[in-house]
Amino acid sequence: MNWDDLRLFLAVARTGSISGAAKQLAVQHSTVSRRVHKLEENIGARLIERKHSGYTLTSAGKQVKAAATRMEIEMIGIDGALLDIDTQLSGSLRITAINNMASTILMPMFARFIERYPNVKLHIMVSNSNASLAEREADVAIRLSNSPSDTLVGSCVLNVASTVYGSEAYLQTLQENSRQPRWIGVECCDFHKIWTKQKCGAGIHPFFSDDTLLTLSAIKQGLGVSILPCFMGDVEPSLARYCNPDPDFNLGLWILLHPDLKRTARVLAFREFMIEAIKEQRSLFEGKN
Repeated sequence: MNWDDLRLFLAVARTGSISGAAKQLAVQHSTVSRRVHKLEENIGARLIERKHSGYTLTSAGKQVKAAATRMEIEMIGIDGALLDIDTQLSGSLRITAINNMASTILMPMFARFIERYPNVKLHIMVSNSNASLAEREADVAIRLSNSPSDTLVGSCVLNVASTVYGSEAYLQTLQENSRQPRWIGVECCDFHKIWTKQKCGAGIHPFFSDDTLLTLSAIKQGLGVSILPCFMGDVEPSLARYCNPDPDFNLGLWILLHPDLKRTARVLAFREFMIEAIKEQRSLFEGKN
């Protein structure tokens, strides 16, 4: 089995598309397609299936991906021995992520990673900027974006849905009195600013928040309605959806790293671990619970 074919297949599996893999590896689209097809012929099984949302792995594809990932780590070890590349599953690993994910749904994943790799020291930094990663202040960035920086290497794991939430008591009062909701003003990011304006117009907001966790607290106190990611709103028992998620509010969840670190063993191990852990929570991220 040709390692180069497996390497191309891994890129398709991680990016979810032939074109994404071609861009990541700087090769022609036709080259990736032909080599993956050749790999399927050699193995005697379909590895990927084309869906509307991109390529998904078959059962055989998932097994080959797991085996190829282990081979990749071994190959990095060989290269490291020859080229003095960092191949140790130990040392510091600096992760930058936005606060509303890092302190909620991602924290149990971080804890499980530490259990699996006890020699890795995980440093979590809360930031919404890619600058810290580009300037090598962090090793890995977990970001919500539909247009990540071209200077970084990574893949979109899934889409994160958002919708409008209010406290159950507040929404019940609105319904009983046939009133329009009061909107909480948000200044946490451009996405929420734009979405809020689209939903409620340029109305006057009696309360403003510059942090999603603060917005969540304000909603729970009955100060009004606001937009939250479904992974935050759906797990709060005192909140309810004011409306169904709008696909226009979807954001890609990316795991990004600096190109210089794409062959570092602990970075690779963290990326693979988090991709699988995030996909296990797909329904919650995509608002399908």
